[in-house]
Amino acid sequence: MAQPASREYLWGIFQKVDTDRSQKITARELGQALQNGAFTAFNPETIRLMIGMFDRDGDGTINFDEFGSLWNYVSQWQTTFRQYDRDNSGSIDKNELQTALTSFGYRLSPNFYTVLIRKFDRTGRGSITFDDFIQCCVVIQTLSSSFQRFDTSRNGWIQISYEQFLTLVFSLRK
Repeated sequence: MAQPASREYLWGIFQKVDTDRSQKITARELGQALQNGAFTAFNPETIRLMIGMFDRDGDGTINFDEFGSLWNYVSQWQTTFRQYDRDNSGSIDKNELQTALTSFGYRLSPNFYTVLIRKFDRTGRGSITFDDFIQCCVVIQTLSSSFQRFDTSRNGWIQISYEQFLTLVFSLRK
């Protein structure tokens, strides 16, 4: 794994991304700065998800300290993505996704991987780009954590009311 970037290096990047010089990075600025490796715009939903994860003061932007945490997070995901992009295509296909998620501890059916590819493939090529891979993994982890709160016997089964289900789903979005 790569060494964390120095504060000086990150400050230089932060200043380039902070185009309005507000000392805060907006979703628009972050979207303009990020690259997904497929020469297409970074998924706006992934950007929103990441800002929500790292915006500690809740103002909808990323300050410099929050940016440092976000930078390290994205760097770790890049390393993970490259590890599972076995054919170096710049995207993750169904088999590569299955390998990745299985190594993360998920035991899912082959049919479910087809569902995931269909859900997160914005290009229609049967694979997902770097930014969509982040979103896919974060959504699965978030849903799994929510599910586990109800799976008190840890057997992979829960029984909840319709209202509990709706509460679970709607509480996932920040």
